[in-house]
Amino acid sequence: MKALERLGLAALRRCDPETAHGLALKALRAGLVPLPGLVTSPRLRSQVAGLQLPNPVGLAAGFDKNAQALLPLSRAGFGFVEVGAITPRAQPGNPRPRLFRLTEDAAVINRFGFNNEGMEAAAARLAARPRDAVIGLNLGANKDSADRADDFARVLAHCGRYLDFATVNVSSPNTEKLRDLQGAAALSALLKGVMEARDWLPKPIPVFLKIAPDLSDAELSEIADVARTSGLSGIIATNTTLDRGGLQSPMRDQAGGLSGAPLFEKSTRVLARLSQLTKGEIPLIGVGGIASAEQAYAKIRAGASAVQLYSALVYHGLSLAADIAHGLDRLLEADGFDNISQAVGTNTKDWL
Repeated sequence: MKALERLGLAALRRCDPETAHGLALKALRAGLVPLPGLVTSPRLRSQVAGLQLPNPVGLAAGFDKNAQALLPLSRAGFGFVEVGAITPRAQPGNPRPRLFRLTEDAAVINRFGFNNEGMEAAAARLAARPRDAVIGLNLGANKDSADRADDFARVLAHCGRYLDFATVNVSSPNTEKLRDLQGAAALSALLKGVMEARDWLPKPIPVFLKIAPDLSDAELSEIADVARTSGLSGIIATNTTLDRGGLQSPMRDQAGGLSGAPLFEKSTRVLARLSQLTKGEIPLIGVGGIASAEQAYAKIRAGASAVQLYSALVYHGLSLAADIAHGLDRLLEADGFDNISQAVGTNTKDWL
């Protein structure tokens, strides 16, 4: 981490977490954050669900909820960027405070509740996106919607022409009963509507499903079956957890989804189990607790074709993305892999 970045992070930690998050986005948009630009190599270049990625390290949804910093984030060393979640109508989300640092655990708890400016505002910004980047949108549902399943299709229909991929987010713990949509029947019906909306786009794009880490083995098996039959392009494993085991921070009992270091092992086990269930037929993206190249590599060897970061940026800064990409390149070289695709799923068994 560079000295300027350390100073910036120290200053942000003096603010409450949500204010700090907003200031970080403003600094990005104002050009005050040094950016490494494209990070790539023959070993890092990969294809995931038809997406041509310069490297497999992506930004997870939630950092740029309203697609306000697309250009700087596309120059920050990420191989792909996911923004959102976006709902059809703007909504304020849950009351503040709703974001908490668990410094002792290198973790974060949030209960934002899909606060965002809605699909009209997002579409206007996505229309002006950089064309040389891979950008996706996390699709959400309004809290007071009469038909939450239809909300996902509506957002895709409205914003899809500006995207490289979309993610169906039925795994946030902060919208009441949203996770109920992960059941086989409800999920199949929801995805049918999303796929129909995708078919009307000028160019069909990959659609991923983001799942919770708190699912049973039987529930994971159901999701794998639905993924096969619905035409999903991939699965993102995982979202935040409701588990609070082993936490040290006095903030540990705050309601919301836990992310960061404590999620690493749990999310990686879910990833490995999905890799086993899908037999490598459906691309997987690993998320949860990644803060180093070694942890990203572990996700890849457990079955992920790509990974995403978010919470670790709070503690390590935006330069972490490029650091992990460069570190992955060195690890692949050390193990004799010519390309990252050769490493995917080579160590799944150790997580089962």
